[in-house]
Amino acid sequence: MDTCIAGQADLEHLARLLWLNASPDEQAKQSVESFATDLAAWWTEHDDSHLAFVARLSESEVVGMAWLALVPRAPRPGNTSRRSADIQSVFVVPEQRGNGIGSALVQAASEHAFRLGASRVTVHSGRKAVPVYERLGFASSRQLLQREPD
Repeated sequence: MDTCIAGQADLEHLARLLWLNASPDEQAKQSVESFATDLAAWWTEHDDSHLAFVARLSESEVVGMAWLALVPRAPRPGNTSRRSADIQSVFVVPEQRGNGIGSALVQAASEHAFRLGASRVTVHSGRKAVPVYERLGFASSRQLLQREPD
């Protein structure tokens, strides 16, 4: 298995994985082919802030993905290029789960974020995946809070 940063040639694979990761109600709203067109437009618009990582078993078989959102932070004296990162939409096809693919994707995305100067990497996880993220060095923080819309 190989993990790497995705390119435009991976668009159809990414669209398929994002579509598979959607709820049945979301899938019913749009075909995977139509979604691929929308994803291409979105990715073009956000290529400066979002990178996708893919896991390949072969050149034509992409079995997992993770997205990395890079967020600029307000500058501080002596550090005008601050940024943080958020891992999003980690997904591995069900038949390949339990083989370390998700962990490899998260590790690759995190390491890339730190190489780019991110001071932290966050992830919003489902309860079932929390132990996986903890094994990869993520920890809960009382200082990182969130607010839902009213």
